[in-house]
Amino acid sequence: MPREPIPSHFFTIIVARQGHKFLLVQEKKGKWYFPGGGVLPREDLLQAAERETLEEAGIHIFIEGIYRIEYIANPDSTSRFRIIFTARPVDETPPKSQPDEETLAAQWFTVDEIEQLSLRSPEVLQIVKHILNGAAISPRDLLRTNPLRVKKL
Repeated sequence: MPREPIPSHFFTIIVARQGHKFLLVQEKKGKWYFPGGGVLPREDLLQAAERETLEEAGIHIFIEGIYRIEYIANPDSTSRFRIIFTARPVDETPPKSQPDEETLAAQWFTVDEIEQLSLRSPEVLQIVKHILNGAAISPRDLLRTNPLRVKKL
């Protein structure tokens, strides 16, 4: 008997790194977090990550790899996928400095500076420290936007 599909929501989080500094954005409530957000219709995960970072921080990035893929089954029978990417800036453009509808600010921080910030979640510091300590990062090619074509035998 066929089952109803589970409504699923996809989100990206971008851990952008420049040397020993990490990019964070200050959200409307004043807390600091990684750039990220939902995936729009007809948008792939890499495009969503690049768009969210540009909208929230004002910089263009190159996605280097995948730190983590999380699946959360919600009590309301929906599910949520959260993909945490690692990235680097493509040029020396500084993060945006003027507040807008997306964020109040964006800035590069060292781990010592991050420890002093009012963070949205302690996971920011946990992820940064894990990456600095050599966390395994999967290649970005793990994600395929075009499925492999299999020839019939």
